[in-house]
Amino acid sequence: MIGKLDDYLRFNETALSLRSQRQQLLASNIANADTPNYKARDIDFTAALQGALARTTPPAGVLKATSPNHIGGAAGTPDILPNGTPVQYRGTVQGAVDGNTVDMDVERNQFTDNAIRYEAGISLINSQIRGLMAAIQGGQ
Repeated sequence: MIGKLDDYLRFNETALSLRSQRQQLLASNIANADTPNYKARDIDFTAALQGALARTTPPAGVLKATSPNHIGGAAGTPDILPNGTPVQYRGTVQGAVDGNTVDMDVERNQFTDNAIRYEAGISLINSQIRGLMAAIQGGQ
């Protein structure tokens, strides 16, 4: 029974996790808008979601903890998210003298779009849970 509930909620759970990680990348881009030689980073959300859903074992960058005394952490490289999703560098739209590739208009738009989609995902999970609760309680 628990496995079926996990399967029922897995898509939205995975999508929300990826959206959260993407939001952190976009926020990092905005925070480093004035940092010389900073390269704007992002993920291919569609490919990352398909990869995460297809994966049944932990990604290569994540170690399996066999003891509660193990220290947790993210993947070994900053170019891979903790779930194994590769981080890509955004192409330069307008070059800067200091080598920074952050375009604030693009970053703000992507940040807002991702936030709205995250909120939509929360709404979908809430409706799924409400549907489950209605089924458990007999539709009262």
